[in-house]
Amino acid sequence: QVRLVESGGGSVQPGGSLRLSCAASGWSGSSACFSWLRQAPGKEVELVATFSTYDRSSDYRESVKERFIVSRDDAKNTISLQMNSLKPEDTGMYICAAKFTRTCTVLLSPRAFNHRGQGTQVTVSS
Repeated sequence: QVRLVESGGGSVQPGGSLRLSCAASGWSGSSACFSWLRQAPGKEVELVATFSTYDRSSDYRESVKERFIVSRDDAKNTISLQMNSLKPEDTGMYICAAKFTRTCTVLLSPRAFNHRGQGTQVTVSS
């Protein structure tokens, strides 16, 4: 059974940085699309970034491009999200999610990701 466990959330001032990590287990190594979802207070879940293990491509929603970087450590089987120049609107619960089909883009619906972790809270405030 696939298990995803996030870590690294916290509180930071605007302009600061945080690095989130997602440890994946129970995965057979087949092609996977990992994503970071964000649930902001009072808003629907949105897809922030994706990473494909098939071709190692990444994709980002427009509002985080040039600020966030998603990467994978094959040896540790982790997916990380480096978040720089954080803004108050980046506040929310960040959830690591996965699906085991090749299509991997932020244009997908969050509902396509049927494996999810519990999430880690990120708060950006002065």
